[in-house]
Amino acid sequence: MRKFVAAALLASALLSAGCGDPAVPKPKGYFRIDLPEKRYVRFDTPCSYSIEYPQYAVINLHPVAATDTCWMDIEFPSLKAKLHLSYFNLHNNLASLTELSRDMVYKHTIRAEAIDEKLWADDSSKVYGILYDLKGNTASSVQFFMTDSTSHYLRGALYFTAQPNEDSLMPVISFIREDIVHLIETLNWR
Repeated sequence: MRKFVAAALLASALLSAGCGDPAVPKPKGYFRIDLPEKRYVRFDTPCSYSIEYPQYAVINLHPVAATDTCWMDIEFPSLKAKLHLSYFNLHNNLASLTELSRDMVYKHTIRAEAIDEKLWADDSSKVYGILYDLKGNTASSVQFFMTDSTSHYLRGALYFTAQPNEDSLMPVISFIREDIVHLIETLNWR
């Protein structure tokens, strides 16, 4: 009788242990990102253009020895991102600058799942160019160039100080992309 009771207890213990939920690892989670309210500030750059940039961003100018170039960053400290801006005076070099911008975008094809191009043309303010959206785990997710095709050329590239992970960065990429579009829409040449 003892063997029967011991066998029954052992069988029920094994049966109940096997029927429970198996230990399944939880998926990796991400921190919630609180995005700031959109407000913009007009900025007359020391270069030959003016823009509106987000109030929650900081502008850092980079001194450059050449007189026909101007570099600056728009930093988003709370979002750990930088928009690198490079300005050039045109001297019959529109084609070479445009090809250089295109090459810099398409260097990301190794990691990019897709690259969408949006042509930009605003005849009233003479702002023409291309806005590039890079999909996938690329180092830069948004790039652009704008020009008036005669005197001015502006190139921008968005980078994060974080490992590229499109899934976790997508809300911030979309948020800053709106700021980039606003910057382009308010771009004025001087």
